[in-house]
Amino acid sequence: MRLRGRLPWAFSSVRLRLITGLAVLLVAGLAVSAVISAFLLDSFLDKRNQDTLEANADRLTQVIGRGPQTADADQLGALLGSPLGTVAVDEDNKVLLSTGSAARAAGEVAALSVTAAAGTVVTLEEGDLSAVRIPSPGLVIDRGPVEGTVAPAAIILTIDTTIDDATTDALIGRQLVLIGAVLVTLLGLSVIVLRLGMRPLARMARSADAIAAGSLTERLPTHRNGSEADLLAKAVNRAFDAQARAEAAVRSLAADTSHELRTPLSTISGWLDLHRQGGLSGPGLETALEHIENEVGRMRLLVEDLSLLARLDAGRPVEQDDVDVTLLAAGVIEDAQIIYPARDISMAPAPPAPVIGDAARLQQVVRNLVGNAVQHTPARTSVRVEVVLGREDIRLSVVDDGPGIPPEDLPRVFERFWRAEASRSRAYGGSGLGLAIVEAIIHAHHGEVTVQSEVGVGTTVSIRLPRGHRSP
Repeated sequence: MRLRGRLPWAFSSVRLRLITGLAVLLVAGLAVSAVISAFLLDSFLDKRNQDTLEANADRLTQVIGRGPQTADADQLGALLGSPLGTVAVDEDNKVLLSTGSAARAAGEVAALSVTAAAGTVVTLEEGDLSAVRIPSPGLVIDRGPVEGTVAPAAIILTIDTTIDDATTDALIGRQLVLIGAVLVTLLGLSVIVLRLGMRPLARMARSADAIAAGSLTERLPTHRNGSEADLLAKAVNRAFDAQARAEAAVRSLAADTSHELRTPLSTISGWLDLHRQGGLSGPGLETALEHIENEVGRMRLLVEDLSLLARLDAGRPVEQDDVDVTLLAAGVIEDAQIIYPARDISMAPAPPAPVIGDAARLQQVVRNLVGNAVQHTPARTSVRVEVVLGREDIRLSVVDDGPGIPPEDLPRVFERFWRAEASRSRAYGGSGLGLAIVEAIIHAHHGEVTVQSEVGVGTTVSIRLPRGHRSP
């Protein structure tokens, strides 16, 4: 597996995705900010124009309220101040005069404002002129010696909002320039930061290349700083360690299996060679066939055990039936008492202990545990089976008062093909798969198995299984 040829592209893709995502977020954030700013400015300017019109309308209303009076156009403009235009209309809403911004749309302003309540600000459809209408009884406007005077029924004050629109447009334009500058700057900084941030991944890639090249002891560098890259490196290292353990287990299993098969194959081969040389006849031939049959049986048993472990390791589901552990253990004890009549093998009284599982496999567990206790202890040793019901689980223990297991051997009792030094011979120690099968079956039933032992006191092997009944 070559990683170096693909990693640069992978890293570039990651960088591109990160930068693209960051750019999208930045553009979206800055755009939303610009829109909100423009909206707030526009609202502020509209409110200011409305306040200006309403304030001047109040001033004009107060002046008109003092009684009949005459004012020329210049005096009226000075009185109003901020508004940029006026429209004077008669009782028929006919325009008598218009000044400032109102001159370009005096008729429209008059027509629009006549339908609104006095003192209410209205805006033309184009949105570039706002107006407010004030009744003006008794007011006379002198337009000079040439045009004469007019007596308007109402005065309409106007203000041009196009300058505010220009202000808003200028703000939007400047914000677009600012967004572009900020985006370019931040993306440039992001590229630099990502390049620095990707360095741990580059180092991890080099280490992975070394592992792929055959350096099985190589591991990804970690710094224990809690960063995402460090967590990833630790996770990958754990995966490499698990793979190394699995490969070592496979190699060990192959070596142990070949070792276990070598002895019976050598025995069978030896008897066959002797037969071919004419050294077997009569009773000797029967003895040879008996030995060959025994060795074939041992090999068959070994293959069956290995096949069972392979199925359990593959996670194949076990049968789901109602099983009474107490009844099952009692049957195993009865068989053991018949097979080993000279041994003290007993079972403590116990109530029914229901679990859901494979009765045949669970029986095999109890047989293996009782068989181990009998085979690996002296003849005077007693073996006792106890079943205890808990609130949520059931505990079955096989207890013996034999010589016990040394503390240094306890961590290895569930290893496949492992046998204590005192029982290395196959005739006494078996294949070394008994407890491994027990552990695999119990784990397949979502339980656990533990061993407690003290030299000179005895050994207790306990299994725990969840209580339960199958639903009807």
